[in-house]
This record gives sequence, structure tokens and C-alpha cells, in this order.
Amino acid sequence: MSQQIPESHMVLFEKPIVAALATIMPDGQPQVNPVWCDYDGEFVRVNSAKGRAKDRNMRARPQVTVLLVDPENPFFWIEVRGKVEEITEEGADAHIDLLAKKYLGADSYPFRTPTETRVMYKIRPTRVQAVDMS
Repeated sequence: MSQQIPESHMVLFEKPIVAALATIMPDGQPQVNPVWCDYDGEFVRVNSAKGRAKDRNMRARPQVTVLLVDPENPFFWIEVRGKVEEITEEGADAHIDLLAKKYLGADSYPFRTPTETRVMYKIRPTRVQAVDMS
């Protein structure tokens, strides 16, 4: 069952807040990486290069958690548990450029390497914990 991001916490996806993405390694250990993300009204979307550990993890074990904490108020945060429903290269370059605009103010992603293939992951929220203790 899908859950929506509450309106009260949409601002966390609108600000350039670096999220923590937790994936599951082959041995069952969690791996947590800082990532850029956005929310399109249905999916939390993250982007990476094909072949990285988080890419391999999400392909093999699609259960993930995304955590965003407001850097100005650590008592205002959201945890989104979900399942990666789509992994696609289509639109991934445009998506990373969109995230570069949000996070860096740059028109295109400046850290792209000539050999990398960008991948976009669409995460359907299945459990959302939105906290505001301020």
C-alpha cells in the first residue's frame, strides 16, 4: 500500500537537503549514502551512476529508506520507507541536471564522468513517518 508525503513535510523535498538513503548489502548489512532526491507526487526519486554499490543493492533488494532532516531544525524530519518500483536510464540525465539545479544552482550536473551511465530510481513510499517536535 502506497503512502503520500504529508503536505506539512513537502518543504523537506523542496529544499536542497541532502538525504540519507539506506539500502541493503548482499550480506544483509545496511549501507547508508548521502543522496540528492526529489518527490514527484507519487515517487521519491534518487539518481546514481550504474554499477555503484547502491545501484547493485537496489536492483537486488528494492527495500530502501530515505531520511531527510531539516538542517535548520533537527526536530523536523521525515523517514520514507519504500520499495524501488522502477529503475530507468530513460530521463536519468535530465533528472540529475534538475537535481544539480536544485542543489548547486548549476544548469547541468558538473561531476558526470565520460563513462558513467546515469540511472533514476523511483521509490514508492510504503511507510511514512513525518515528525515535527518543534
